[in-house]
Amino acid sequence: MGSISIESVSVSYAGNRVIEQLSLTIPDGAFFTLLGPSGCGKTTLLRTLAGFLSVDDGRIRFGDVDVTHTPPYRRDIGMVFQDYALFPDKTVFDNVAYGLRARKQVEASIRRKTGEYLERVGLSGFEARRPAELSGGQRQRVALARALVIAPQVLLMDEPLSNLDAKLRVQVRETIHDLQREAAITTVFVTHDQEEALALSDLIGLMHAGRIEQMGAPSEIYAAPISSYVADFVGAANVVEITAPSAIEAGGMGTVNLAGFDVSARAVKRVDAGRAWLLARQEDIMLHPAGGAAGIKATILRRQYLGSRTHYRVRLASEGPALSVERTGPDHSCFSEGAPVQVSLDPMRTLVVPR
Repeated sequence: MGSISIESVSVSYAGNRVIEQLSLTIPDGAFFTLLGPSGCGKTTLLRTLAGFLSVDDGRIRFGDVDVTHTPPYRRDIGMVFQDYALFPDKTVFDNVAYGLRARKQVEASIRRKTGEYLERVGLSGFEARRPAELSGGQRQRVALARALVIAPQVLLMDEPLSNLDAKLRVQVRETIHDLQREAAITTVFVTHDQEEALALSDLIGLMHAGRIEQMGAPSEIYAAPISSYVADFVGAANVVEITAPSAIEAGGMGTVNLAGFDVSARAVKRVDAGRAWLLARQEDIMLHPAGGAAGIKATILRRQYLGSRTHYRVRLASEGPALSVERTGPDHSCFSEGAPVQVSLDPMRTLVVPR
C-alpha cells in the first residue's frame, strides 16, 4: 500500500484560504482520523487528497508517488461518502462491481471478488436488490464493499456514519474497523464525532481553523491535550482559568491557585507565570463528604442519575467556578443536591496549559 505525505499544503475554497501550510505524515496501513467541528477544514483536506480540489501550494505523496496534480481517477483511491453515492438504477452486485468493470477485469474475477466482499460486509443474498430496497446501514455497507473491492492504495471516508442511527453507527463502525485491519489499507476518516475517532483510530489529527491543533494516538489526545480547545472537544474536560504563581516546565509539576486553594497540576508544555488554563476530566475529580482535612470545599448544584454512573455539577468555594464530575461504582449516587462536599483532583491527571 503506502503512506500519505502532506507537505506544506495550502488550499483555497470559494475564494477563501481554508488550509494554510499544513504538513503531516500518515504511516502505511494506519487508520487516521481527521476530527473537528464543521468548518474546520477537515472535509476540504479530504477532498484535496482525493483530487477533487487542487492545492495552491505544497505537494501530496502516496508512498513515493507525487499525486499533487494527478486526477482523482488515477490516484488509486477508494471513497466512501456520507450519502452513500450509490447508483440507484443498479443492483447491489452491479454497484460493488462497478470499479472492477471500469478497470476491465475479467467477468469471472469480478464475480468472485464482488461476492467475496458482499459476504464480508454481511450482504450475501442481497445481490439483486436495488439501493431503495435497503436500509441506511445496508447502503453504507454496499458503499464500503464497493470502495474496498478494488484494493485501493488509499481509502478515504467522509463522515460515513453520520446518517445512521446510534445502533447502526456502532454496527457499521465495527465492520469498518474489521475490514480496514484485515486489508491494512492506509485510511483517512473524517468525522466530528469524538467517540468514533477514539474507537477506530490509530492516529487522530484534531483540526482547528485549517490547521492540526494536535496529532497523536487516541490515548494521547485524551490524556494529554496540549490546549483547552483539544481538552474541551475530546472528552469535554473542565476548562477553568487559574493563576500560576511561577513558570512550570513542560512535563513538570507545579502548584496553581484554584478558587483560593493551591492545587498540584502537570504541565503538558511550558506554562509561564500568570493566567493559564486548568484542565480536569470529569472522571478524575473525586467527591468526599464535608468535614475532611483535605480538598476544596464545594456544594452540589445538580445531580443526574444515569444508571451505571452519576453526573454532578459542583460549585467550588462560595463563589468559585462550577465543575462537572462523573462518578461510577457502588456509591456513585450518594450525594444529594445542595449537599456540602469536598473536592480533590488527581495531580498527575490534572493538567495546566498556556492561555
